[in-house]
Amino acid sequence: MNPYFSGEVLHGDNFTEAEITQWYNDEKEGYAGLVSGYKSYEYSYHQINRMYGFNYLPDKKFQRVLGIGSAFGHEFVPIAGQIENLYILEPSDNLVSDAIGGVKTNYKKPNIDGTIDFPTDYFDLIICFDTMHHIPNVKHVLTEMHRCLAPGGFLLLKEPVNSMGDWSKPRAGLTKWERGIPYQYFKKNLPEIGFKVVKKHHFFTMTSFLIRKTEKLLSKPIYRYKFYLWVDKYLSKLLSFNTPYHPTSIWQRIGPTEIFYILTK
Repeated sequence: MNPYFSGEVLHGDNFTEAEITQWYNDEKEGYAGLVSGYKSYEYSYHQINRMYGFNYLPDKKFQRVLGIGSAFGHEFVPIAGQIENLYILEPSDNLVSDAIGGVKTNYKKPNIDGTIDFPTDYFDLIICFDTMHHIPNVKHVLTEMHRCLAPGGFLLLKEPVNSMGDWSKPRAGLTKWERGIPYQYFKKNLPEIGFKVVKKHHFFTMTSFLIRKTEKLLSKPIYRYKFYLWVDKYLSKLLSFNTPYHPTSIWQRIGPTEIFYILTK
């Protein structure tokens, strides 16, 4: 099997500067292009973020919070009351908002090479939800997040851990280059960078399949129902050993496809 699809090598992580620049330009407005095609846009992952992330954070004010690729910043709504200063790294010119839950948003363009233009030990909370799989040089960006995170601070990281199909071909509903990040990649690199795992949850077992099968029966996606999320939580825990990067059989597809980390420094 191609080493990229086997999960042995992460596509993009060893790119040249020119290749990274091309990837960045292709992806800059990729998600905005998808969103613009929807009849209505609504952020629909609040329950997931609470269950696997926000519920584990201390009940305190966070002085400086950073969102990586957070677009409008909707994921911060449930904890807006705990945020003093909110910064968002976002390449798109179209996915911006003035404030979230009464907290002013301070936007900054990311550097193409992934270097983060903030001081070392600056943020006490960083949130990166479904962004890293749009970035080529993942390890460098993770290392930069670790540098900018204050000792004792938290990084909430959520990503798909399957390939998301063959990215060398156009895929409906996906941007040009996005691809999942192998679970083994996180398992190896997070401790090497210096992160400590506070909590780790696998989730979304067969969820894409169930969304397709129930979309005409339910008024909203199945993952927005609390009962389903609890069933999926324990089913995914049971099947957490079955996380091939590029599944090629029915059995390999019966396993969790996403992971949620709470990390600290």
